[in-house]
Amino acid sequence: MANLKEIRNRITSIGSTMQITSAMKMVSAAKLKKAQDAITAMRPYADKLTELLQNLSATLDGDMGGAYTTQREINKVLLVSITSNRGLCGGFNSAIIKETISLIENKYQGKDVAILAIGKKSNDLLSKTYNVVGNKSDVFDKLTFNNVAAIAEEIMAQFKAGDYDKIDLVYNRFKNAATQIVTTETFLPIEQTITETSSNLDYIYEPSKPVIIEGLIPKSLKTQLYKAIRDSFAAEHGARMTAMHKATDNAGELRDELLLQYNKARQTAITSEILEIVGGAEALNN
Repeated sequence: MANLKEIRNRITSIGSTMQITSAMKMVSAAKLKKAQDAITAMRPYADKLTELLQNLSATLDGDMGGAYTTQREINKVLLVSITSNRGLCGGFNSAIIKETISLIENKYQGKDVAILAIGKKSNDLLSKTYNVVGNKSDVFDKLTFNNVAAIAEEIMAQFKAGDYDKIDLVYNRFKNAATQIVTTETFLPIEQTITETSSNLDYIYEPSKPVIIEGLIPKSLKTQLYKAIRDSFAAEHGARMTAMHKATDNAGELRDELLLQYNKARQTAITSEILEIVGGAEALNN
């Protein structure tokens, strides 16, 4: 059994760790509320804008949809892997890394796949083995629409120039504080789909359908990327809050076990001392 000083030092160390994890949990909880409100308010607008654009693009003839709707043979693929800049958030980052590797080795096996890392974790881990062509982790320093729009414009220009035939986003979709859904969605080319409800609608276009779509496409793509990063940002704080909550609970259980062990060791030491005193007294009496 460890001596009393060692156990006491471990209890003190665990107490300090609990203070840190508890503080990190509170900070993440405060940031989560703001991030959750932002993505909850933005998601319906972004989803409706994407749906409207897809429905309108599906009704266009020929190449009227522009370069962003062009379906090409898939040879070169860009995966936009969105993780966080910091750790201590459970399996948040590892889930994205695993999904990105799975896409490379299964869905896009034999293709020329490049990775654009948004977040230091994906850049640090994936660059060791795979082709990471860029690192945009600084976007989290000031997460605004304009900063994300600059990244989207760069990606759109690369697709338009033919550098890539398909671009996918890989990120954690925020569901609640304890649940993040690993999501892979197509960024480019725009998928032309039409639903039954929208097919029955008769729109009046002013000035014209192609002109409207040409203006909607860049805005929709920028919004889609911003939504994905916002989703990941909220999911990160939810994952970190949950991880720190579990870490605090586990540290508390370990501290309680060590306190019990410390009390047993202390009681054993006191009993031994008493027996030695009694034994010595008996010896003197004899």
